Amino acid sequence: MTDPTHEAGMVVRRAVLGDAHVDRAVARTTEFTAAFQDFITRYAWGSVWTREGIDRRTRSCITLAVLTALRCEDELAMHVRAARRNGLSPEEISEVLLHTAVYAGVPAANTAFAVAQRVLAEESGADGAADRATPDGQGQR
Repeated sequence: MTDPTHEAGMVVRRAVLGDAHVDRAVARTTEFTAAFQDFITRYAWGSVWTREGIDRRTRSCITLAVLTALRCEDELAMHVRAARRNGLSPEEISEVLLHTAVYAGVPAANTAFAVAQRVLAEESGADGAADRATPDGQGQR
């Protein structure tokens, strides 16, 4: 039996995160993680990201801000890539992180800038030398 919410979630999840990321996540799914993967696809992607109240660009901005505040660096890196797929420029991503610094704190934003800079350098094909510095000049922690 097919589940339209799960199916819609998988479509949006692939559009936002990319097929390669989703394929890796699906391939790594085990009996232990299957319920969690279903939960993510059904609720985060199928029930929330599919809503019409705000567009995907705005959802990406919110997601970047929340992940920065929570200091979820791995998820942040994934969602910097997703934000680019959703049309945010590196300058817009920088503005989201700067704005978040005011409300979530400079240390959290400092880490977020380092993560975003690394991801953007990887995506642009840069050698990665610039990604080792954080806005405070201290380097990644």
